[in-house]
Amino acid sequence: MSELTTVARPYAKAAFDFAVEANAVDNWFEMLVFAAEVANNETIATYLSGGASVEQAQELFLKVCDEQLNSNGQNFIKVMAENERLLVLPQVAEQFGELKAEYEKEVTVDVRSAVELDAEQQKTLSAALEKRLARKVKLNCVVDDTLVSGLVIKAGDMVIDGSVRGKLDRLATTMQS
Repeated sequence: MSELTTVARPYAKAAFDFAVEANAVDNWFEMLVFAAEVANNETIATYLSGGASVEQAQELFLKVCDEQLNSNGQNFIKVMAENERLLVLPQVAEQFGELKAEYEKEVTVDVRSAVELDAEQQKTLSAALEKRLARKVKLNCVVDDTLVSGLVIKAGDMVIDGSVRGKLDRLATTMQS
């Protein structure tokens, strides 16, 4: 997997730099996500890994993607096909998405709670996290029945465990030391 990430990185960076320059980051992200879905298709993946020529791979991919790609997106696909890298499109799209989030100063925060958070609670939590992280926050809220009460918040490497279970575990650790 890390090999695919290493191969995908320069393509994602090049596409992102071009998209920023052209002021079309969202459009490029949509094109790459669509192309990644095409590359993930079992039939297409089998065809591409089955020894199809560069021309055949380009033709197939461009026919399937048709109007979903603009001329620059089509050129990007042609370059990836010439270098026999169409199968790494999912990783390219993923890395492009990470670059996009960094560029837009946005972070997705996973929030697990014992009960569903209402709109006001989400708004308050989002505002507090935006202040702490100095980024726009997109909440991904999930109800977790295993939590007795409280929240578990994950944003990248940061984890805030405000659940009752987490507090009890910390208390037990403190009492044992």
